[in-house]
Amino acid sequence: MAADLLGPAEIRELAARLGVAPTKRLGQNFVHDPNTVRRIVAAAGLTVADVALEVGPGLGSLTLGLLAFAGHVHAVEIDPVLAGALPETVDRHAGPTVAGRLTVHQADALRITAAQLGDPAPTALVANLPYNVAVPVVLHLLAELPSLRHGLVMVQKEVADRLTAGPGSRTYGIPSVKLAWYADARSAGRVPPNVFWPVPNVDSGLVAFTRREPPRADVPRKRVFAVIDAAFAQRRKTLRAALAGWAGGPDRAAEALVAAGVDPGARGESLTVGQFAAIAASAPVTASTAE
Repeated sequence: MAADLLGPAEIRELAARLGVAPTKRLGQNFVHDPNTVRRIVAAAGLTVADVALEVGPGLGSLTLGLLAFAGHVHAVEIDPVLAGALPETVDRHAGPTVAGRLTVHQADALRITAAQLGDPAPTALVANLPYNVAVPVVLHLLAELPSLRHGLVMVQKEVADRLTAGPGSRTYGIPSVKLAWYADARSAGRVPPNVFWPVPNVDSGLVAFTRREPPRADVPRKRVFAVIDAAFAQRRKTLRAALAGWAGGPDRAAEALVAAGVDPGARGESLTVGQFAAIAASAPVTASTAE
Protein backbone atom coordinates (compact mmCIF):
# COMPACT_ATOMS: atom_id res chain seq x y z
CA MET A 1 0.00 0.00 0.00
CA ALA A 2 1.13 3.50 -0.73
CA ALA A 3 0.08 4.84 2.65
CA ASP A 4 2.07 4.45 5.83
CA LEU A 5 -0.50 2.62 7.96
CA LEU A 6 -0.89 3.32 11.67
CA GLY A 7 0.31 0.81 14.26
CA PRO A 8 -0.26 0.71 18.04
CA ALA A 9 2.51 3.20 18.80
CA GLU A 10 1.28 5.71 16.20
CA ILE A 11 -2.31 5.38 17.39
CA ARG A 12 -1.43 6.07 21.01
CA GLU A 13 0.92 8.93 20.13
CA LEU A 14 -1.72 10.56 17.95
CA ALA A 15 -4.43 10.14 20.58
CA ALA A 16 -2.17 11.65 23.26
CA ARG A 17 -1.29 14.60 21.05
CA LEU A 18 -4.97 15.29 20.35
CA GLY A 19 -6.00 14.72 23.96
CA VAL A 20 -8.39 11.98 22.80
CA ALA A 21 -9.56 9.16 25.05
CA PRO A 22 -11.91 6.56 23.50
CA THR A 23 -15.41 6.81 24.93
CA LYS A 24 -18.12 4.17 25.34
CA ARG A 25 -20.74 6.83 24.62
CA LEU A 26 -19.50 7.12 21.03
CA GLY A 27 -18.66 3.43 20.79
CA GLN A 28 -15.03 4.18 20.00
CA ASN A 29 -12.66 1.26 19.55
CA PHE A 30 -9.76 2.23 17.28
CA VAL A 31 -8.15 -0.36 15.00
CA HIS A 32 -4.39 -0.36 15.53
CA ASP A 33 -3.38 -3.43 13.49
CA PRO A 34 -2.25 -2.72 9.90
CA ASN A 35 -2.85 -6.33 8.83
CA THR A 36 -6.50 -6.05 9.88
CA VAL A 37 -6.83 -2.84 7.86
CA ARG A 38 -5.35 -4.60 4.82
CA ARG A 39 -7.74 -7.50 5.33
CA ILE A 40 -10.79 -5.22 5.49
CA VAL A 41 -9.80 -3.23 2.41
CA ALA A 42 -9.06 -6.39 0.43
CA ALA A 43 -12.39 -7.96 1.40
CA ALA A 44 -14.21 -4.78 0.38
CA GLY A 45 -13.01 -5.23 -3.20
CA LEU A 46 -12.49 -1.54 -3.85
CA THR A 47 -11.26 -0.18 -7.16
CA VAL A 48 -10.20 3.29 -8.24
CA ALA A 49 -13.73 3.73 -9.64
CA ASP A 50 -15.18 3.44 -6.13
CA VAL A 51 -16.06 6.33 -3.86
CA ALA A 52 -15.81 4.95 -0.35
CA LEU A 53 -17.93 6.12 2.56
CA GLU A 54 -16.37 5.59 5.98
CA VAL A 55 -18.34 6.15 9.17
CA GLY A 56 -16.42 6.79 12.37
CA PRO A 57 -12.88 7.05 10.94
CA GLY A 58 -11.52 7.90 14.37
CA LEU A 59 -7.78 8.41 14.22
CA GLY A 60 -7.52 7.38 10.56
CA SER A 61 -6.29 3.77 10.53
CA LEU A 62 -8.82 2.48 8.03
CA THR A 63 -9.01 5.80 6.16
CA LEU A 64 -5.41 5.44 5.05
CA GLY A 65 -6.08 1.92 3.80
CA LEU A 66 -9.16 3.00 1.86
CA LEU A 67 -7.36 5.87 0.16
CA ALA A 68 -4.79 3.43 -1.21
CA PHE A 69 -7.48 1.88 -3.42
CA ALA A 70 -10.62 4.02 -3.71
CA GLY A 71 -10.75 7.03 -6.00
CA HIS A 72 -12.22 9.18 -3.23
CA VAL A 73 -13.18 8.75 0.43
CA HIS A 74 -15.96 10.50 2.33
CA ALA A 75 -15.27 10.20 6.08
CA VAL A 76 -18.16 10.97 8.44
CA GLU A 77 -16.99 11.68 11.99
CA ILE A 78 -19.18 12.97 14.81
CA ASP A 79 -16.26 13.94 17.08
CA PRO A 80 -15.07 17.46 16.08
CA VAL A 81 -11.53 16.90 17.33
CA LEU A 82 -11.09 13.70 15.35
CA ALA A 83 -12.75 15.19 12.27
CA GLY A 84 -10.45 18.20 12.38
CA ALA A 85 -7.30 16.13 12.75
CA LEU A 86 -7.98 13.55 10.01
CA PRO A 87 -6.82 15.54 6.96
CA GLU A 88 -3.50 16.33 8.63
CA THR A 89 -3.00 12.67 9.57
CA VAL A 90 -3.61 11.57 5.97
CA ASP A 91 -1.32 14.30 4.64
CA ARG A 92 1.46 13.23 7.01
CA HIS A 93 1.22 9.49 6.30
CA ALA A 94 0.15 9.42 2.64
CA GLY A 95 1.05 12.83 1.20
CA PRO A 96 -0.91 15.84 -0.06
CA THR A 97 -2.03 14.19 -3.32
CA VAL A 98 -3.78 11.40 -1.43
CA ALA A 99 -5.14 13.84 1.15
CA GLY A 100 -6.77 15.72 -1.73
CA ARG A 101 -8.99 12.68 -2.35
CA LEU A 102 -10.44 12.81 1.18
CA THR A 103 -13.54 14.77 2.22
CA VAL A 104 -14.26 14.90 5.95
CA HIS A 105 -17.78 15.57 7.20
CA GLN A 106 -18.16 16.46 10.87
CA ALA A 107 -21.65 15.04 11.22
CA ASP A 108 -23.87 12.35 12.71
CA ALA A 109 -24.06 9.41 10.29
CA LEU A 110 -27.61 8.68 11.48
CA ARG A 111 -28.74 12.04 10.11
CA ILE A 112 -26.45 12.71 7.18
CA THR A 113 -28.06 13.13 3.75
CA ALA A 114 -26.96 12.60 0.18
CA ALA A 115 -27.02 16.36 -0.33
CA GLN A 116 -24.63 16.90 2.59
CA LEU A 117 -22.17 14.35 1.23
CA GLY A 118 -22.31 15.90 -2.23
CA ASP A 119 -20.16 14.80 -5.15
CA PRO A 120 -18.70 12.38 -5.88
CA ALA A 121 -21.57 10.17 -4.67
CA PRO A 122 -20.49 7.22 -2.49
CA THR A 123 -20.56 3.80 -4.13
CA ALA A 124 -19.17 1.65 -1.28
CA LEU A 125 -19.68 1.71 2.48
CA VAL A 126 -16.57 0.47 4.29
CA ALA A 127 -16.42 1.16 8.01
CA ASN A 128 -15.59 0.03 11.52
CA LEU A 129 -19.00 0.93 12.90
CA PRO A 130 -19.61 1.92 16.52
CA TYR A 131 -21.29 -1.07 18.18
CA ASN A 132 -24.17 0.92 19.65
CA VAL A 133 -25.49 2.33 16.34
CA ALA A 134 -24.30 -0.17 13.72
CA VAL A 135 -27.67 -1.46 12.48
CA PRO A 136 -29.48 1.90 12.27
CA VAL A 137 -26.48 3.47 10.52
CA VAL A 138 -26.35 0.78 7.83
CA LEU A 139 -30.10 0.92 7.22
CA HIS A 140 -30.18 4.73 7.17
CA LEU A 141 -27.33 4.97 4.67
CA LEU A 142 -28.83 2.37 2.33
CA ALA A 143 -32.14 4.23 2.40
CA GLU A 144 -30.57 7.66 1.95
CA LEU A 145 -27.87 6.80 -0.60
CA PRO A 146 -29.12 4.86 -3.63
CA SER A 147 -25.64 5.28 -5.10
CA LEU A 148 -24.24 2.74 -2.58
CA ARG A 149 -23.74 -0.48 -4.54
CA HIS A 150 -21.73 -2.61 -2.12
CA GLY A 151 -19.98 -2.50 1.21
CA LEU A 152 -18.14 -4.17 4.05
CA VAL A 153 -18.75 -3.20 7.66
CA MET A 154 -17.08 -4.36 10.85
CA VAL A 155 -19.55 -4.73 13.71
CA GLN A 156 -19.95 -6.67 16.94
CA LYS A 157 -19.98 -10.40 16.11
CA GLU A 158 -23.49 -10.81 17.51
CA VAL A 159 -24.72 -8.00 15.24
CA ALA A 160 -22.91 -9.53 12.24
CA ASP A 161 -24.71 -12.82 12.90
CA ARG A 162 -28.06 -11.03 12.97
CA LEU A 163 -27.43 -9.06 9.79
CA THR A 164 -26.48 -12.16 7.80
CA ALA A 165 -28.98 -14.66 9.27
CA GLY A 166 -31.52 -16.37 7.04
CA PRO A 167 -35.13 -17.42 7.70
CA GLY A 168 -35.45 -20.08 10.35
CA SER A 169 -32.22 -19.13 12.08
CA ARG A 170 -32.22 -18.39 15.81
CA THR A 171 -30.60 -15.02 15.10
CA TYR A 172 -32.94 -14.08 12.24
CA GLY A 173 -34.90 -10.93 13.06
CA ILE A 174 -35.61 -7.32 12.15
CA PRO A 175 -32.01 -6.41 11.13
CA SER A 176 -31.77 -9.51 8.93
CA VAL A 177 -35.00 -8.83 7.04
CA LYS A 178 -34.55 -5.08 6.64
CA LEU A 179 -31.00 -5.44 5.29
CA ALA A 180 -32.33 -8.12 2.90
CA TRP A 181 -34.76 -5.54 1.50
CA TYR A 182 -31.78 -3.61 0.14
CA ALA A 183 -29.02 -6.13 -0.41
CA ASP A 184 -27.65 -9.65 -0.35
CA ALA A 185 -25.44 -9.97 2.75
CA ARG A 186 -22.90 -12.54 3.86
CA SER A 187 -20.40 -13.06 6.63
CA ALA A 188 -16.84 -12.14 5.64
CA GLY A 189 -15.05 -13.40 8.75
CA ARG A 190 -14.32 -12.79 12.40
CA VAL A 191 -12.03 -10.12 13.90
CA PRO A 192 -10.41 -10.70 17.32
CA PRO A 193 -10.59 -8.08 20.11
CA ASN A 194 -6.82 -7.54 20.36
CA VAL A 195 -6.63 -5.50 17.15
CA PHE A 196 -8.50 -2.64 18.84
CA TRP A 197 -7.66 0.03 21.38
CA PRO A 198 -9.23 -0.15 23.85
CA VAL A 199 -9.74 -3.91 23.67
CA PRO A 200 -13.50 -4.70 23.57
CA ASN A 201 -14.85 -7.66 25.51
CA VAL A 202 -16.43 -9.21 22.40
CA ASP A 203 -15.30 -10.40 18.98
CA SER A 204 -16.17 -8.43 15.89
CA GLY A 205 -17.44 -9.69 12.56
CA LEU A 206 -17.22 -8.52 8.97
CA VAL A 207 -20.43 -8.22 6.94
CA ALA A 208 -20.24 -7.84 3.17
CA PHE A 209 -23.25 -6.79 1.13
CA THR A 210 -24.18 -6.18 -2.49
CA ARG A 211 -27.19 -4.03 -3.28
CA ARG A 212 -29.98 -5.43 -5.40
CA GLU A 213 -33.47 -4.33 -6.34
CA PRO A 214 -36.11 -4.66 -3.58
CA PRO A 215 -38.25 -7.81 -3.83
CA ARG A 216 -41.29 -5.79 -4.93
CA ALA A 217 -41.70 -2.37 -6.49
CA ASP A 218 -45.47 -2.10 -5.95
CA VAL A 219 -45.44 -1.59 -2.18
CA PRO A 220 -43.68 1.20 -0.21
CA ARG A 221 -40.69 0.24 1.89
CA LYS A 222 -42.15 1.91 4.99
CA ARG A 223 -45.23 -0.25 4.72
CA VAL A 224 -43.15 -3.44 4.44
CA PHE A 225 -40.99 -2.39 7.38
CA ALA A 226 -44.13 -1.79 9.47
CA VAL A 227 -45.13 -5.41 8.85
CA ILE A 228 -41.64 -6.61 9.80
CA ASP A 229 -41.65 -4.57 13.03
CA ALA A 230 -45.06 -5.91 14.01
CA ALA A 231 -44.16 -9.52 13.22
CA PHE A 232 -41.05 -9.52 15.40
CA ALA A 233 -42.40 -7.36 18.23
CA GLN A 234 -44.03 -10.53 19.58
CA ARG A 235 -42.03 -13.20 17.83
CA ARG A 236 -43.48 -16.09 19.84
CA LYS A 237 -46.95 -15.29 18.57
CA THR A 238 -48.37 -16.50 15.29
CA LEU A 239 -48.49 -13.93 12.52
CA ARG A 240 -52.29 -13.82 12.76
CA ALA A 241 -51.93 -12.54 16.33
CA ALA A 242 -48.72 -10.53 15.91
CA LEU A 243 -50.08 -8.56 12.95
CA ALA A 244 -53.51 -7.91 14.44
CA GLY A 245 -52.66 -4.39 15.58
CA TRP A 246 -51.09 -3.53 12.25
CA ALA A 247 -53.91 -4.94 10.09
CA GLY A 248 -56.85 -3.79 12.21
CA GLY A 249 -57.67 -7.07 13.91
CA PRO A 250 -56.69 -10.76 13.80
CA ASP A 251 -59.25 -11.63 11.13
CA ARG A 252 -58.01 -8.92 8.81
CA ALA A 253 -54.45 -10.05 9.48
CA ALA A 254 -55.40 -13.61 8.56
CA GLU A 255 -57.04 -12.41 5.34
CA ALA A 256 -53.90 -10.53 4.33
CA LEU A 257 -51.72 -13.52 5.15
CA VAL A 258 -53.84 -15.94 3.15
CA ALA A 259 -53.93 -13.52 0.21
CA ALA A 260 -50.13 -13.36 0.35
CA GLY A 261 -49.85 -17.14 0.40
CA VAL A 262 -48.59 -17.23 3.99
CA ASP A 263 -49.92 -19.55 6.69
CA PRO A 264 -51.59 -17.41 9.42
CA GLY A 265 -50.18 -19.87 11.97
CA ALA A 266 -46.59 -19.24 10.89
CA ARG A 267 -44.18 -17.02 12.82
CA GLY A 268 -42.13 -14.12 11.57
CA GLU A 269 -38.79 -15.89 11.82
CA SER A 270 -39.81 -18.32 9.06
CA LEU A 271 -40.57 -15.69 6.39
CA THR A 272 -38.39 -14.20 3.68
CA VAL A 273 -38.34 -10.48 2.93
CA GLY A 274 -40.32 -11.24 -0.22
CA GLN A 275 -43.08 -12.81 1.85
CA PHE A 276 -43.20 -9.79 4.15
CA ALA A 277 -43.54 -7.59 1.08
CA ALA A 278 -46.37 -9.79 -0.21
CA ILE A 279 -48.22 -9.41 3.11
CA ALA A 280 -47.83 -5.63 2.99
CA ALA A 281 -49.16 -5.58 -0.58
CA SER A 282 -52.14 -7.81 0.29
CA ALA A 283 -53.49 -5.89 3.29
CA PRO A 284 -56.18 -3.24 2.80
CA VAL A 285 -54.82 0.27 3.26
CA THR A 286 -55.80 1.53 6.70
CA ALA A 287 -54.50 4.25 9.00
CA SER A 288 -51.78 1.90 10.27
CA THR A 289 -50.70 0.57 6.87
CA ALA A 290 -50.89 3.61 4.62
CA GLU A 291 -47.20 4.51 4.57
